[in-house]
Formats: sequence, C-alpha cells, structure tokens
Amino acid sequence: MDKIFLKKLYEAHQTCPQCPSPDKVSDFFETLLGTLFPHLSKVDFRSEKEFEVHVLQLKLQLDQLLWRMPLNKHIDVDETVEQFFSRLPHLHASILEDIEGMYQGDPAAQSTTEIIRSYPGFLAISAYRIAHELLQLRIPEIPRMITEQAHSRTGIDIHPGAQIGTHFCIDHGTGVVIGETTVIGNYVKIYQGVTLGALSVNKEDAQIKRHPTIEDHVVVYAGATILGGDTIVGHHSIIGGNVWLTKSIPPHSKVYYQARMHDKNTNETDLFIFKEGNQHQS
Repeated sequence: MDKIFLKKLYEAHQTCPQCPSPDKVSDFFETLLGTLFPHLSKVDFRSEKEFEVHVLQLKLQLDQLLWRMPLNKHIDVDETVEQFFSRLPHLHASILEDIEGMYQGDPAAQSTTEIIRSYPGFLAISAYRIAHELLQLRIPEIPRMITEQAHSRTGIDIHPGAQIGTHFCIDHGTGVVIGETTVIGNYVKIYQGVTLGALSVNKEDAQIKRHPTIEDHVVVYAGATILGGDTIVGHHSIIGGNVWLTKSIPPHSKVYYQARMHDKNTNETDLFIFKEGNQHQS
C-alpha cells in the first residue's frame, strides 16, 4: 500500500480525538437499556451495592463518550451527565407507558416481558426516548448514532428530534420512517412501512417544520405515507393502508383507497375521506 496514503490515514487518526466509535456508543445504549430493564441485562447483580457501582460505571461511560465529542463550549460534561441520569426515572416511566401501549395495541402480545425481549417496536422506541433526552441536552451525534443502531436492527428509523407523546405503539414496524420535525400525540399506533416525511428535501428548509403532526389516538395502517410540515391528522382518525396524504384532515376522519372498476381494462383508484358517516371525495 502507498506510504503516502498510509501516512494520510495515520494523521487522520491522530487528529480525531472527538471520535467515540459507533461500537462504544452502542455499548452504552445497550448497557443503559439493560440497566433500566433487567430482562435485557447482561449482568447479574449480587447486591444493591454492586448495582450502585454498575450505575456509577455507566455514568463514567457516558462521561468518557462526551469528553471525546466536539461539544459546545457552554456544555459542562459532568453537569450534563448528572442531568441525563437525573431524568432516568421520567425516561423509564415513559418507556413503560410505551410498553403498555404496545401490549394493549397488539392482540398477539402475551405479556409485557415478551414485548421487552422480542418486539422491534420496543427497541426502536426506547432508543428514540434515550436519544431524544440526550439531544435535549444539546449533545451532538450520539443521539443519531443510537437511533441509527436501532434502525439497523429493526428497520425502524426514528429521528431523535421528533416529538412523540405517551403510549406510542409501533406494530411489526419494518420500514417505518419518522422524520426530525414530526409531532406525534398520545396513544398513536402505526404499522409497518409508514412514512411520516417531508414534502421538500431542500437543505435551506432544515430549520423549518417539514414533517406532519399526528394528533392523539390516531391509527396509521401499513404502507401509508403522510408528508409535509403543514399536514395535520386530526385526533381519533384512521389512515388506511397505502394512503398518500399531503394535506390536513379533521378529527374523527377515516382515509383510505377504494378501487373502482369502470370497464374491463381500467382500474382507477380514488381517495375518499369519510367523516362521521359522510363521504367526501378528495
């Protein structure tokens, strides 16, 4: 191999002190999740004191990750670590509510333990909850690395910047995409292949709301695509499979595709909105 190229690579390594590897970030996430949920822990604790030492080591693990990050000069690493761990009770409670949402939302779920140990939706939502807390503390890169690890394992892509309410349920989940500025209310359930995305991918739109708002108690079925920062799905609505939606709909709406045969050679598909029993073609 060319010595000049080797030297270039070596120098890149030497000038990259702010490079915690994805493996180290992944290890922190998995250890933290196993700490919050013993069903996933790789360690057996023989005493409460041993568990306290484990948590201190976990704090040190995050501290070391942050010291290697290009942090804003106004961020105090030690204080940030303490702030994050002080939020763990709230974070744990939020994930428990999601577990309950998945259990109530999936007739096939036999127990909450089954959800924790085997459901991709649990892993993806938990990764989002943890990453979102870190992002709120203005920590760069690490939140996205955590959600991307979950993405690679589950096929569920949730940006840590999204705002998601309580009792969130993702059923099956493969192919789900939830964009950065998405706002999701409480008791929302979505199925596989759903995209909550942007109408525009222009870089100059990075600082504006680009993704939809999904209000409380909405169900979005498989393959539906909902786009645009101004798009609001009203509460208690149902979005049918494979719907393409780019405008707001009122509460208690039902939106789905209905195929109608006009002749032997034509199969046209129309989008209908049903609200309170009244049919409206869109």
